[in-house]
Amino acid sequence: MVTILLRETQLKRLIVISGQVSSGKSTLAEGLVRNFGFDIQRTKDWLKRRNRTGREPGRRDLQRIGDGLDVRTHGRWVVDELTKQLPLLKTGTVVVDSARTKDQIEELREAFGPIVTHIHLTATQAGLRRRFAERKKQKRQELATYEAVRRNKTEQHVDSLKAIADIVINTERCTEKDLLIRAASHLRLYDANSTGYVDVLIGGQYGSEGKGQIASYISREYDLLVRVGGSNAGHKVFALPEPYTHHLLPSGTTRSRAKLLLGPGAVIDLETLLKEISKYGVDSERLKIDRKATMVLAEDKKNEGGLKKTMGSTAQGVGYATARRITNRIPPGAPLARDVPELKPFLCDAVDVLAEALSKNQRVLLEGTQGTGLSLYHGEYPYVTSRDTTVSGCLAGAGIPPSHVRKVIMVCRTYPIRVGDPGGGYSGPMSQEITKQEIARRSGKSLEEISKTEITSTTNRPRKFGEFDWALLRKAALLNGPTDIALTFVDYLSVDNANARRFEQLHQETISFIHEVERVSGARVSLIATGFNTRSIIDRRSW
Repeated sequence: MVTILLRETQLKRLIVISGQVSSGKSTLAEGLVRNFGFDIQRTKDWLKRRNRTGREPGRRDLQRIGDGLDVRTHGRWVVDELTKQLPLLKTGTVVVDSARTKDQIEELREAFGPIVTHIHLTATQAGLRRRFAERKKQKRQELATYEAVRRNKTEQHVDSLKAIADIVINTERCTEKDLLIRAASHLRLYDANSTGYVDVLIGGQYGSEGKGQIASYISREYDLLVRVGGSNAGHKVFALPEPYTHHLLPSGTTRSRAKLLLGPGAVIDLETLLKEISKYGVDSERLKIDRKATMVLAEDKKNEGGLKKTMGSTAQGVGYATARRITNRIPPGAPLARDVPELKPFLCDAVDVLAEALSKNQRVLLEGTQGTGLSLYHGEYPYVTSRDTTVSGCLAGAGIPPSHVRKVIMVCRTYPIRVGDPGGGYSGPMSQEITKQEIARRSGKSLEEISKTEITSTTNRPRKFGEFDWALLRKAALLNGPTDIALTFVDYLSVDNANARRFEQLHQETISFIHEVERVSGARVSLIATGFNTRSIIDRRSW
């Protein structure tokens, strides 16, 4: 359903407002439309069209009609009505005023997935009663008293929707302007006219930090998605019926309409790339590949085979292809992307693509691969990868000057991992190795679930775990200068965190842990992954 609806429309964002009568829903909806030019859809208009009384329906009539539809469709009628309006939309953002039940919200999320943002407005009963009385003075068609409105059972339970909302705003002491400003800030609408910039996402440990999940989540905010590195890194993105694993294409490929770019620092396995291009329906209008990107040959994979046992290599040929490019510089040199006929329609000079995007004030997301602890220069040599995995290395691999960088998001997980059987040690040292059984005991998660999750995305090999390495966090922060930390696998700290939708709903020990991460790294933990599903990101960003 998600794919069908999004393909049939240019809809990029769906803002759903809920709240009790007189909480400010229509005021906010109208303000968003007036100030930002969004489309608006009102559920009361849909209900009026279903009125069969032969007279202008009042609030009680609309409540009765809506309650009946909710019983018959379990909230699905809201999706059905919105779907009818999609061909008539003028913009990519729609404000729905308003939802009244959990079923309605869940059906909207089921149909439209990650583009849904649910805002719930709340206030005290005294404040709501006062506002209702003011509405009566304006001769709006209302019931006689606020108490009469509250007799409706659905209305009595509307405020419980704040437990599942993405954004909750207490409107008690807000003017209309205050409400609009707070909501627009939560929705990050005020940076819409900013100049072009680059945000960089990198790993702060040994890879497998969950970069794909974070990159996918924020990808809808960008115009150009850039990836460097090679097919030895798999970035997993949640999807139904099964997750996607992106080895070469950016992790936001399936979640956004942004243009895609593989920089000159990419190391490309042709078979893998062509499979991804076909699988995700990417054409040469959307994807560009720098003509100087390195190509992996069959002999590179063969040469790397022995490194599987000696140092935990993925043996995808990336290291040998990179080395061959350095050592084989006698003309014509090693084959590059420009020498591959199948890639001819996609070829470009990345620096030109980036320069054009930034000159048009577009937003760029550069997605690094692997982790800082695997850096060729800064990791524990020889147990490292074949490139510099820090921000500086990623920028060089893409062709982006540091002056264009706005944000650096460093992804860290609560228990870092390295490839390899626990106790094997061949993939490199860890500060304090522990078992997955111990993580299961501490967190309350099932061992079976952890074992199923902790298989490498590229080679399907087991992972070994370590305690959170504070020294590594500090070193990674010094090397990358993060402005933000994305902390993943917080459900490994406590299984209760899996149900958290807002920061204050996290386990208290987890909140303390996050504050410690902020102190050591010097950066705000602004994105928190509580699991691996459609609602597993707590977003604390101010940008």
